[in-house]
Amino acid sequence: MRTREIRASFNRDAITVYQAYAPAIGRPAAERGVFVSPFSRHRMTWIKPSFLWMMARSDWARKSGQETVLAIRITRTGWEEALSQAVPTDPDRRVFRSSDEWRRQFAKAVVHVQWDPERSLRGQKLEARSIQVGLTRHIIDRYVDDWILGIDDCTPMVRKVHGLLREGRTSQAREHLPKERLYPPSSGLARRLGAD
Repeated sequence: MRTREIRASFNRDAITVYQAYAPAIGRPAAERGVFVSPFSRHRMTWIKPSFLWMMARSDWARKSGQETVLAIRITRTGWEEALSQAVPTDPDRRVFRSSDEWRRQFAKAVVHVQWDPERSLRGQKLEARSIQVGLTRHIIDRYVDDWILGIDDCTPMVRKVHGLLREGRTSQAREHLPKERLYPPSSGLARRLGAD
């Protein structure tokens, strides 16, 4: 059984990742198609290709500071550039020979990768692990200035799906979910990330 896999909405040129912000950051980003102040380029930002993981994290856009959910289309070359510089947040024996090797690499990493339990439509933790990619301040300019192709505010869709779930209309809720499929990293990237 595959437990660490990248599932995403993507095509030949782009992949969609999700972030949730307070309206003061999220709304201007969606309106302008780029992150602007008060978005900070001086702190780590995490991008996630799993929509349902983002829903669990933001509680369907109800958590304070996460009321605006953005779908951000970035270039696949940018995505793979980030992954090629990533170091997992744990000393996975499939990736590192020792904890010391991991510590040395992680101390210099400009991109972090974390594998968290994927979520079901109702938020239950699943056996499969979903990728989160943390971009440090050393690479965030590349993300904001070079990789982003478009930013959509998907909060209305989030609220609609959550409303259908609350009404017990699970099959209708599922119809509105983004279509995600297995993203195929190269064998070298898979080894670097500890992906299956």
